[in-house]
Amino acid sequence: MNPAPAVLFDRDGTLVEDVPYNGDPERVRPMPGAVEALALLRRHDFALGVVSNQSGIARGLLTHGQVDAVNARVEKLLGPFDVWEICPHGPADGCPCRKPAPGLVRSAAERLGVPAGRCVVIGDIGADVEAALGAGARAVLVPTPVTRAEEVDAAPVVAPDLLSAVRLVVAYFDLDRRGQTVEAGRPA
Repeated sequence: MNPAPAVLFDRDGTLVEDVPYNGDPERVRPMPGAVEALALLRRHDFALGVVSNQSGIARGLLTHGQVDAVNARVEKLLGPFDVWEICPHGPADGCPCRKPAPGLVRSAAERLGVPAGRCVVIGDIGADVEAALGAGARAVLVPTPVTRAEEVDAAPVVAPDLLSAVRLVVAYFDLDRRGQTVEAGRPA
């Protein structure tokens, strides 16, 4: 029997509104549909995680404590996550965990005890998709105004909003659980 699947979310622009280098928990606002999307996944027994670049730490704009406080606020508003993976490095640091590298996704999958192939990463930019695919996971892109057209074009699956993305994932794994053939690499 396959282990329960997992959904790994980008934080800013996917689960919560993107406030650049936010260190203030009071500025956290869930994205439309986030509460409903997470409730749906919890009802279907998915493991849940967050994989987030937080280069503001490396840039001296945020402290680890501020990031932890914002993450705690996210959990207060959206419920608990099984794992948080945060990369505090900057783009020039060459860190193997910083998206688009696959390190955060691989680490989250390992900590959850779920093979990367049974994980789906939902994010709002191409780096989220690249990290997922590089780790052997599936990916769903939910574009926002900052998502570039070429990122949308390159994504294997695009959903118009977070709740739609989660519905695709649930439907995909429902077919998988029933032993029906689904196209490899696509969560819908």
